[in-house]
This record gives sequence, structure tokens and C-alpha cells, in this order.
Amino acid sequence: MEITDRRIDAGKAFDWGRTSEDYAKFRDIYPEEFYQKIADRGLCTKGQKVLDLGTGTGVLPRNMYRYGATWTGTDISPEQIEQAKRLSDAAGMKIDFLAVPTEEIDFPKESFDVITACQCFWYFDHDKVMPKLAGLLKTGGKLVILYMAWLPFEDEIAGKSEELVLKYSPDWSGRGETRHPIWIPDVAYQYFDMEEHEEYDVMVPFTKESWHGRMKACRGVGASLSGEELVKWDEEHRKLLDDIAPEQFEILHYAAIAVLGKK
Repeated sequence: MEITDRRIDAGKAFDWGRTSEDYAKFRDIYPEEFYQKIADRGLCTKGQKVLDLGTGTGVLPRNMYRYGATWTGTDISPEQIEQAKRLSDAAGMKIDFLAVPTEEIDFPKESFDVITACQCFWYFDHDKVMPKLAGLLKTGGKLVILYMAWLPFEDEIAGKSEELVLKYSPDWSGRGETRHPIWIPDVAYQYFDMEEHEEYDVMVPFTKESWHGRMKACRGVGASLSGEELVKWDEEHRKLLDDIAPEQFEILHYAAIAVLGKK
């Protein structure tokens, strides 16, 4: 499904379906600490029903399945959902996945104890979505927003890779990340209270091949470039990594969590 949003990449069209195979292979990169910080807060654990928005290939529910919650994942891309189903079935996990935009999800009122949104919250139409999410949560329910990004001004490999993305997608709005709390729109506070947030650094291990795949699976590359552009980017990025990167390395990221409680 091709998406055009004037808030993102200056309105350049992107389609996660075009990169879903690479996404499934290369975007499952969050360190154990990322998941443990959720579970340590008593969230997404046994006895809870959790809805994961923008689930992609089901990275969050698959990695937190061991904590015992009952998961449902939704995503706007049918191709992403197919990958999520394939991976969860192969692992013997019982997770419900549905291809539906967040703005159109339709579950009974107070169906969930927790709703999660990982790497996707800024895509939503918040005026439509925030009251819907509040209605889907039980009394005392939590909305958990999660994010992780490389730090291009502090990590040479990440910075050089990002420069190459911008060569081909100069309006890519995923560029230039620095540490900051997760942005929450004002409308959210009509329905939720901010309970806590945390930002912290993590080192994420890669090989040249897995970092190349992770970069290819980003919105500014695999989800939006033409076939011809993608071939050229692929050649240039591989040469870049041969020039500046060892076979194995770590990339400096920061991660963030925000927990909002239903009013």
C-alpha cells in the first residue's frame, strides 16, 4: 500500500510492502534491554491483553511473547502482516495479526490492558486515533510508545550511511536524530496522562551485511526508491561499508519509552 503524508519526507510516497522481506530479515534488532524495560514496568506480561499498533513484521509481540501476554498486532501493510504471520507461525506463537490502518481498527470497548506503538506513533492521525485508543483500553490501561534510532552525529558508520540515504532521498525526515523524549501531540492529553518516560543509550551489534540490510529496509531507501535508484544505492552503500567498516561492529543508538495512563 503506497502512503503519501505531507508530514513525512515532504510528501514523498513510500510503501512498506516493497521492503517487507528485508524488514523481516534485518529489522529485528532491539537489544534485550529494550524489552526488559517494558516488562520491568509490569507491562505486556502474563494475564494482560495487548494490542500492538504498526506491528510491522511483529517484532515487538514476537520478542515479548515469552512474558505471557496475549497479543494482537495490526499494521497498514498486508505484506508486513504476511511476514508477521509467517515468522510467528514458524516459532509456534499464537498471535493474531490484522492488516488494517490504526485509524480503522475496530475492537469492542475496553478490550485491552495495554496498547503499544513501536517506531510508528508519528504516522497516525492523532485527532482520530487518541480517543479510539482510550476507548479500547480498560480502566487503568496504558498506552506505551517506543522508539529507537541511531545517532548519526556520534557514530561514523551511521552518519556516513545516513548521508547516502539523503543523497537519494534528500527530504527523508528520519535524518539527524539526537536524544530526546518521544513527541506526544497535545490531543493525547485530553485522554491520557503522562506517567513516565525514559531515554537511554544502547549499542546494537551488526555485520556489514546486516547493517546494509537494516539501511535498505528503511523508509528512505527500500520503501521509496525506484528500482534503478535502489541498485545504485546498493552498490554505493556496500562500497562505503567496505571502505569504513570492519566485518563486525556496533552502532550507537538511543532508545526511548513513554508510558501514558488512560484518564
